[in-house]
Amino acid sequence: MTPDLLTLTGLEVFAHHGVFDFERENGQRFVIDVELALDTAPAAGADDLAQTVHYGELAVEISDAVAADPVDLIETLAERVAGVVLAHPPVQRVRVVVHKPDAPIPVPFSDVSITIVRHRASAPATLTSIPTAPVTGDAAP
Repeated sequence: MTPDLLTLTGLEVFAHHGVFDFERENGQRFVIDVELALDTAPAAGADDLAQTVHYGELAVEISDAVAADPVDLIETLAERVAGVVLAHPPVQRVRVVVHKPDAPIPVPFSDVSITIVRHRASAPATLTSIPTAPVTGDAAP
């Protein structure tokens, strides 16, 4: 069975992530898109919010997670967001896009982003154990 898709697009959060000191000090905008794969038939059949994901509460959870604890990489931030979303039991899979439209790139550009897809089985073990730097020296930034 193909899961249903619930999408939250363009969630803007001001945060202090980045490799450079000035990014950490000054902060910048991050824009988050999430697509949740879940079965909404039980919630729709019973007209019961408790059987699905409350997207208003999820938006606040994602915003809080993005604003917390600065990290170097948008890849790390995307993993954090995926963990927040997968903590909701109905979610089977999540697609997370983290946009960094104000990234310090010395040539004209409109956006830079990372897109990840995670399934419940591959969710991070805990939401607080996300590293702030690559674990191995051979990981590319």
